[in-house]
Amino acid sequence: MFPLTVENKHVAQLLLSTGTCPRCIFRFCGVDFHAPYKLPYKELLSELQKFLKAEEDELVSEIPNPPPKKIRLQEPEDQIDGMDSLSQNGEGKLSVTEDGSSSSKNSNLNVCNVCLGILQDFCEKEFIKKVCQKVEASGFEFTNLVLSVSFPPQLSVREHAAWLLVKQEMGKQSLSLGRNDIVQLKEAYKWITHPLFSEELGVPIDGKSLFEVSVVFAHPETVEDCHFLRAICPDCFKPAKNKQSVFTRMAVMKALNKIKEEDFRKQFPCPPNSPKAVCTVLEIECAHGAVFVAGRYNKYSRNLPQTPWIIDGERKLESSVEELISDHLLKVFKAESFNFSSSGREDVDVRTLGNAQMLTPSTRFCFMTGCVLPGRPFAIELVNPHRVHFTSQEIKELQQKINNSSNKIQVRDLQLVTREAIGHMKEGEEEKTKTYSALIWTNKAIQRKDIEFLDDIKDLKIDQKTPLRVLHRRPLAVRTRIIHSMETCYVDEHHFRLYLKTQAGTYIKEFVHGDFGRTKPNIGSLMDVTADILELDVESVDVDWPPALDD
Repeated sequence: MFPLTVENKHVAQLLLSTGTCPRCIFRFCGVDFHAPYKLPYKELLSELQKFLKAEEDELVSEIPNPPPKKIRLQEPEDQIDGMDSLSQNGEGKLSVTEDGSSSSKNSNLNVCNVCLGILQDFCEKEFIKKVCQKVEASGFEFTNLVLSVSFPPQLSVREHAAWLLVKQEMGKQSLSLGRNDIVQLKEAYKWITHPLFSEELGVPIDGKSLFEVSVVFAHPETVEDCHFLRAICPDCFKPAKNKQSVFTRMAVMKALNKIKEEDFRKQFPCPPNSPKAVCTVLEIECAHGAVFVAGRYNKYSRNLPQTPWIIDGERKLESSVEELISDHLLKVFKAESFNFSSSGREDVDVRTLGNAQMLTPSTRFCFMTGCVLPGRPFAIELVNPHRVHFTSQEIKELQQKINNSSNKIQVRDLQLVTREAIGHMKEGEEEKTKTYSALIWTNKAIQRKDIEFLDDIKDLKIDQKTPLRVLHRRPLAVRTRIIHSMETCYVDEHHFRLYLKTQAGTYIKEFVHGDFGRTKPNIGSLMDVTADILELDVESVDVDWPPALDD
């Protein structure tokens, strides 16, 4: 059933006579159901002809100065069907190049003066196939997609001009037409194209999909349509970073909301002029939202930084924990780049262990009861991955591959997680605890009895001024931290091993040697000796994330 009624006839006649396409006529007549827009362009034009045929002669006579390129209602079939006549090199037809751009070979096409050809040529099957060919050639793995389209900002100006024209004519009949009564161009475009994309690619269109296909349109011929707005509403067009032009769609819409109707009519024709060429397609791009992989790592080397160690552009060490893990993930996920994060970090000469055989009896008990997981939690954001679907077995094999590639690190509990889940790793940064093992040297000879008192100290508060070694990258401040418990193991008269359970963020090295009095109290002041730390290991990071997996 044709969607227009007798009440719409006058508006339809007016718009058609000024060069507006059938689908835009539907939009201005408030047709808000999908089916009519999906009809092939040739069929739409034919039905519109039948609807208006009774008053066709009156329509022409009512316009004293018809536009020189008045739409021809009896087009040859090869020109009526906008997309059925598409080819790579035909006279008067849309040409779609290898890079996805489109152009008009000549001006024989009757290009809509409102949508500039968007609802004529670019929502038919031939163009959809061209886009889908690029999607399939992109190499992305996807089970659904979201379609994103970007239209030239001057379309908003042209739509505003057409609205003022129709509004004025309807006012003569004591009728009104608000801007919100017009069906948005982007909505109509998606009504038509979503089913075609879904059918061609065999996957559903889902607004929440991480896989995005974006199509960017431009129309160089009418690019100056917006420029008069800047003179009238200069505050709406301010330069912004990452914007090539001040004439963005949002800026144009803001100006159109502010400009007075009479001022607009003085500056821009109502109806808008008919263009010579259809829009061009600047780009067709595919992109996949980031995926996240989490796990826990152990570091067994005292000569390995957590992240690349580069000073003044010069790499100090050949690798890092970050690179040993991420290099494998980048390759398997076919991602463009990555971002690494972890629950805290260790110095280059500090190991991160978690081997239950090396812990104190109390910490070993925690491992056996499941209270502590070995290793440091980490997460890697993989940017624009081309492969995203993995079985649990494939992830296990990836973990094994990482572990077999180096004896400096080991990874466990590797798994795919959501962006939201990563928040658990950062929660309670100040509240979580960590367990350390430190080999300590003293300048004075000591006996076992000289260190036993440390075992009895509980919840010791210390004040730490920002250590000298990190002052170049951390603000100067005094931080209060808690040493929850200590346990000692005598080695010889100048060495003992100290096991500590501390609040996260405690500088252990400075707690041992005092950092020239910047940490108070410290092991040296408590024992009345000069103390230094020879070795430091992180035994556990008490964050129960990510979830432990069965080996």
